[in-house]
Amino acid sequence: MARLFWVGIAIGIVLSNWVDGFVGYEYHFNETELSLLESHEASLSLLGRNPLLVGLTLIHSAAAKGAVCLDGTLPGYHLHRGYGSGANSWVINLEGGGWCNNIRTCVYRKKTRRGSSAFMEKEIPFTGILSNNAEENPDFFNWNRVKLRYCDGASFSGDGEDRTAELQFRGQRIWAAAMEDLMSKGMRFANQALLSGCSAGGLATIIHCDEFRGLFPMTTKVKCLSDAGLFLDAIDVSGGHTLRNLYSGVVGLQRAQNNLPHICTNHLDPISCFFPQNLIASVRTPLFILNAAYDSWQIQASIAPPSADPHGYWHECRLNHAKCTRSQIQFLQGFRNHMLNAIKDFSRSNRNGLFINSCFAHCQTERQDTWFAENSPVIRNKGIAVAVGDWYFDRARVKAIDCPYPCDNTCHHLTFR
Repeated sequence: MARLFWVGIAIGIVLSNWVDGFVGYEYHFNETELSLLESHEASLSLLGRNPLLVGLTLIHSAAAKGAVCLDGTLPGYHLHRGYGSGANSWVINLEGGGWCNNIRTCVYRKKTRRGSSAFMEKEIPFTGILSNNAEENPDFFNWNRVKLRYCDGASFSGDGEDRTAELQFRGQRIWAAAMEDLMSKGMRFANQALLSGCSAGGLATIIHCDEFRGLFPMTTKVKCLSDAGLFLDAIDVSGGHTLRNLYSGVVGLQRAQNNLPHICTNHLDPISCFFPQNLIASVRTPLFILNAAYDSWQIQASIAPPSADPHGYWHECRLNHAKCTRSQIQFLQGFRNHMLNAIKDFSRSNRNGLFINSCFAHCQTERQDTWFAENSPVIRNKGIAVAVGDWYFDRARVKAIDCPYPCDNTCHHLTFR
């Protein structure tokens, strides 16, 4: 009864907060709830289902290491144990949820689940790549599956503090403390491991991929999967650099520069090294990039944010791709071309994988409908879960790049109100 009550509450929250209705495969959201794209992608999968609910584990050993959330509370994760053939295999999923780039936004954030474990859900649903159902997650269902909660605001990379504002920027320490705790709980015996993450967690996956590889002996099969983490250093519709300005604040305030891959910071400035396009080609560990060519978050917050569009020319388009003019679609095709250019060197390596679909979407591994379902998005008849599994287990090379919009009729587009 308690379980059904929780699911009912969760569905109510989803519906009241951000699902205004379904039209075909297009999901409609309140524009003000954009940040929920990163934190609650899996929530769509709650509708009509009875998902696995996994409890929160706080990392008590983290306090002595100064590995704390923005407000000084303990970090945490959700772990569901594997069994059978997956008993010694691990998926670590890094939660997304944007960034905070100044004192004001970080102070606000520390009063939410994105900055304090005091506000984190005590249980969360495991769907998509975290599902324990073989029919929903055929390759990883019986692995040890972990969701590491995100409460630092700098993609697990900062290490500093602001005593006046009572803020702790300890993302790098949280990452290290969590890995140490999980290693003590059996991950050190892993024969297979996959580090994954969505959005800000997808960026964190790229930043920490080689570090993750270094935790294990060379006999362990280790790979990384970045979902919706390919944030581009792109020009916005006003000719400015909205995302670079945001990242400048994140890196500077949270003192992330020393924790970014040195192979990048040795020749580029730290802000540039917070952009995945400058990191991916030098990642030594096999890496899979899953991204929508017209990433909804980047269009909303980086390409055509209201700050870059004071007259509202892009307002309708940024909410619903079907309302874009021809010239606006051409601009977005330029964004897609930028993405394809950014992955050119990366894609030359046989060890890496790609799935770039021409959808207006964001985060596709944690939602059941996009990860593995009868009508999931496909490229050349291969869905996302199968593509990732084929790549991870070396069943096939996967370098799937979709034709430009509007050719793909399998997309689950996101639209906003």
